[in-house]
Amino acid sequence: MSNPLLKRIPILLLAAGSSSRMGQSKQLLLVNGKPLLQKTVEELLAANTGKVIVVLGANATAHRKIIEDYSVFIIKNDQWQNGMGSSVKAGLKYITSQLPDSNALIISVCDQPHLTNVHLKELIRTYSKSEKSIVASAYNNTFGVPVLFDRSHFEALSQIQDEEGAKKIIQQNLTNITSVPFPLGDIDLDTMEDYDTFSQ
Repeated sequence: MSNPLLKRIPILLLAAGSSSRMGQSKQLLLVNGKPLLQKTVEELLAANTGKVIVVLGANATAHRKIIEDYSVFIIKNDQWQNGMGSSVKAGLKYITSQLPDSNALIISVCDQPHLTNVHLKELIRTYSKSEKSIVASAYNNTFGVPVLFDRSHFEALSQIQDEEGAKKIIQQNLTNITSVPFPLGDIDLDTMEDYDTFSQ
């Protein structure tokens, strides 16, 4: 990844949710001996792209302690209860004001235990070679996160409703998407049953 333009792609990690279906913080669940939030941040940093921005909300104090020693910028979204869209907009506001030369951004979430820096690098590599402005992860016959958006979509992302996620922008631009296979991307940890199955 010697192209300096590809170093200007920040990663926005959405980790503000309360894990209500889980009954406890999924960000603190141990995966390979580490809290899931920590493991995810390490993979994002290892992708060696632009700055990593982490949006926290529920249980922000406990979650901050896990990652405060890493080279990430932490945003606390006090409106996290309004929905994922509010966290997307909080992170995007920071990117457009503090990282105005960003060529694109990657939106990732904190409940995909199989996410690796290799997959993130492949999103960026695909973007660098494609004329498409969105590079999504492909799994379970759909497009999802992590997803890379060219800066041409920043304005639309800034206008999504709080209860909406970036999926709306994906659905509005299906002819302008390319994808990278992520077969294990649909394995997420939303419930204790999910976690127990994953841990077996």
